[in-house]
Amino acid sequence: MPAFPENAFLSHNPNDPMHLVIKGDWTLEHYAELRRLTSGQGGARTAFMRVDLTRLGKLDTAGGQLLAELLGSDLLDASAEQHSDMPQERRTLLRRIAQTLSTEAETPADNRSAVADMLESVGQGTMIFWDHLVSLLGFIGVVLAGIARNLFKPTNWRVTAVVAQLEQTALNAVPIVALLTFMVGAVIAFLGATVLSAFGASIYTVDLIAFSFLREFAVLLTAILMAGRTASAFTAQIGSMKANEEIDAIRTLGLDPLDILVLPRVLAMMIAMPILTFIAMLSGLFGGAVVCALALDISPTMFMSTLQQNVEMHHFLLGLAKAPVFAFLIAIIGCLEGFKVSGSAESVGEHTTSSVVQSIFVVILVDALAALFYMQMGW
Repeated sequence: MPAFPENAFLSHNPNDPMHLVIKGDWTLEHYAELRRLTSGQGGARTAFMRVDLTRLGKLDTAGGQLLAELLGSDLLDASAEQHSDMPQERRTLLRRIAQTLSTEAETPADNRSAVADMLESVGQGTMIFWDHLVSLLGFIGVVLAGIARNLFKPTNWRVTAVVAQLEQTALNAVPIVALLTFMVGAVIAFLGATVLSAFGASIYTVDLIAFSFLREFAVLLTAILMAGRTASAFTAQIGSMKANEEIDAIRTLGLDPLDILVLPRVLAMMIAMPILTFIAMLSGLFGGAVVCALALDISPTMFMSTLQQNVEMHHFLLGLAKAPVFAFLIAIIGCLEGFKVSGSAESVGEHTTSSVVQSIFVVILVDALAALFYMQMGW
């Protein structure tokens, strides 16, 4: 059994070698000396059967932790239970320390394999995706119900808010949309000139530009720009209001945040997106026409003539039909992530990033499904 030298903190009962006497003040003030006495004496928890705590002086958490390490959780808990004359707060402290030590000892070691960790990550990601999907579908239903509720109530229409949002989402976005689609149209024209000229079919570069922009690129590039520009703005605006408790103030006034914050943004986005898509189509065709005139000797007159002869009107309509759908989804995601903000600046940043990523993902997914549907329908 461990042999403790007689000191101010530990001693043996002379009549019972298995009876340990705890005495003195076990506090942080004597921590260094107590640590020296108890280090290497962990065997006491099995060598001693009884512990006398009647001579224990002052006690704090640091001293209780050393007692737990010396005696073990079971012996310490039993000793605290036996000394009924001990102050209740001291008994509670010792029992809590013993329970904590016992819980830590029972915690199994984490020896999971990499495969288990990978499967857990996949499962957690799947649950997060499912939660996002459920919340998105639920919010879409709430917004559609709000639109239907206010559709035949002109007094509830917030025209000023819609016009203000139109200025931010449509008018201010025209330069960047036009510039980007112009450059992409020029790039596609260069690619067409490089590939088709080898087969003597440079004239079909016009068809390549027209089909790609009227059906896909114009609406897709515009939607991606709106996802990065407008969805993030919606999330940051609503998220900042949520963090500043302005949304709670709106509810306190008896107003519906959906009618004030969400519906004007959704309607403005659905009006702005087709307009921006049309501008993107014109800008992309113009960029392609410039490259065709400079690199392929296809004059603007020939470009327009080929465009009218080979490209039908329904390609323009099919591309433009996707714009309101993309606009609705982008606005919904941006507003929903804003309402999810918890109240800190960090949360605003996280949900702003999440809204951009989700919007771009949903736009590309819906565009791929639409392309598949158009192909199956023969359009």
